[in-house]
Amino acid sequence: MTLRRFAGLGALLSLVMPGMALAEEAAAPVLNSGDTAWMLTSTALVLFMTIPGLALFYGGMVRSKNILSVMMQCFAITGLISVLWVIYGYSIAFDTTGMEQGVVNFNSFIGGFSKAFLAGVTPASLTSATALFPEAVFITFQMTFAIITPALIVGAFAERMKFSAMLIFMAIWFTLVYAPIAHMVWSGNGGLMWDWGVLDFAGGTVVHINAGIAGLVACLVLGKRKGFPTTPMAPHNLGYTLMGAAMLWIGWFGFNAGSAAAANGTAGMAMLVTQIATAAAALGWMFAEWLTHGKPSALGIASGVVAGLVAITPAAGTVGPMGALVIGLVAGVICYFCATSLKRKMGYDDSLDAFGVHGIGGIVGAILTGVFAAPALGGFGTVEDIAAQVWIQCKGVGFTVIYTAVVTYIILKVLDVVMGLRVNEEEESVGLDLAQHNERGYNL
Repeated sequence: MTLRRFAGLGALLSLVMPGMALAEEAAAPVLNSGDTAWMLTSTALVLFMTIPGLALFYGGMVRSKNILSVMMQCFAITGLISVLWVIYGYSIAFDTTGMEQGVVNFNSFIGGFSKAFLAGVTPASLTSATALFPEAVFITFQMTFAIITPALIVGAFAERMKFSAMLIFMAIWFTLVYAPIAHMVWSGNGGLMWDWGVLDFAGGTVVHINAGIAGLVACLVLGKRKGFPTTPMAPHNLGYTLMGAAMLWIGWFGFNAGSAAAANGTAGMAMLVTQIATAAAALGWMFAEWLTHGKPSALGIASGVVAGLVAITPAAGTVGPMGALVIGLVAGVICYFCATSLKRKMGYDDSLDAFGVHGIGGIVGAILTGVFAAPALGGFGTVEDIAAQVWIQCKGVGFTVIYTAVVTYIILKVLDVVMGLRVNEEEESVGLDLAQHNERGYNL
């Protein structure tokens, strides 16, 4: 009887074990081709936002003698940050070694170097058990965010910064400001602002407040352009600016909907609310300008488009259509007055309104995310106490503003002492195209 029982048990195990093995195999992460295709597309769209989108948007707004310098800066930043991202940027932004939820330590602020030089990344590497596309795609997707953020700063100091100083500033700023903020917000449990509960779906704090505040500090440290504000400095080609704004609008669907990290309902809603908020902000800026100046302008509606895109970025994964409509309208109007009336009153020379659009728009969007992510107001987040979430959002905004402002100021002041930040008056008068690159944008 005993032998028969063992024999029966053996037979049973022989039937069960293959099933268990198959179950384990089925539970193993498997690449999702649909998600992978969407993330490949989103990555290309976000890169498209910088080159050529931002390059054209900024290039059209400067004077003709500086168009190549602005475009050159966008291209050079794209190359520089791509390389730094591979060497150490991805690692210090997303390495989770030493992190523990609810514990504040060094790794709450910055990641380690276990992924430096993309160590261990292979074609078979997947992002996680929940987002099943190649890690290589995630690395490239996040790289495009790291590229556009410092490129946005260019708009604040356009027409007056040395190209060499710009390159070194961007390398240091990326290392000490962008990557740590990205880590604190997006790296997961144990990240400082992640544990606070800050809602930032696609980069309100990481990208736009970060770049806008850095731009404000940069334009203050460098000083005003020669002749500002008495000398007319009208955009030389608003056609380029409108084309650039259109490219940013299209590319932003990759920016926001791609941040869902899957081809799913969240991505679909992110796409919808992005379109709604952008359209509302464009109209908000246009009508505010129309009422105050008597005529709507092409530059105004293009700026309103970007203001709406910026403001919906942190909210894209959690707000509903009506929340997006309000966020867009509010951002369009507030950014208009900050980029015009506030700038004139305060007297700072934010050349292309990097702070007025990205800094202010990012702050408006981040705070209103805490309001409209609540299901009670049509949102899709988990916010039950709106006041508490708004306080968390304000805390995240405040931390980002202070950290970015202080570190950016120190970097710029040190570089100014070491190598000088600004071109001389003669070079500024000639234009940076000739003075810095020995080329002209237009040869007639």
